Amino acid sequence: MDRDNRVETLSEAECLRLLGTVPIGRVVYTEHALPAVRPVAFEVGPDGRLLLALDAGAAVARALDGTVAAFQADRLDPVTGTGWSVLVHGRTETVRDAVAHGHPPLPAPRPTVPAREQRLVRLAPELVSGHRLLPAVRPVRIS
Repeated sequence: MDRDNRVETLSEAECLRLLGTVPIGRVVYTEHALPAVRPVAFEVGPDGRLLLALDAGAAVARALDGTVAAFQADRLDPVTGTGWSVLVHGRTETVRDAVAHGHPPLPAPRPTVPAREQRLVRLAPELVSGHRLLPAVRPVRIS
């Protein structure tokens, strides 16, 4: 941890634990040879894989079948200037017949994607990194 810049590096286990505390993150993928970012509802499975809820008809759902993608989520407090950010890279795969495999529909970001139009994509983490932004340390003043 470097107190000068207030940033602490997080372990992979802590990153996955923190991801489980927020319902929405951002998936980063390639669209027309350019990086694209989309907010998505997600959950962290017991095996550490992420399950992303996407609109089945959206281009992102098709783009994330069998590709490498990144996923980022955070929780930052603008008042205290503290929080955390986690970044996950890995291979994605569409979950075929999700309900039959025990995956009920996930709550989706606004606008709501009805369950019948939802496609679940699993992201298997290969690289996981995260950082916590700590409170500023005030210098001690000696009179």
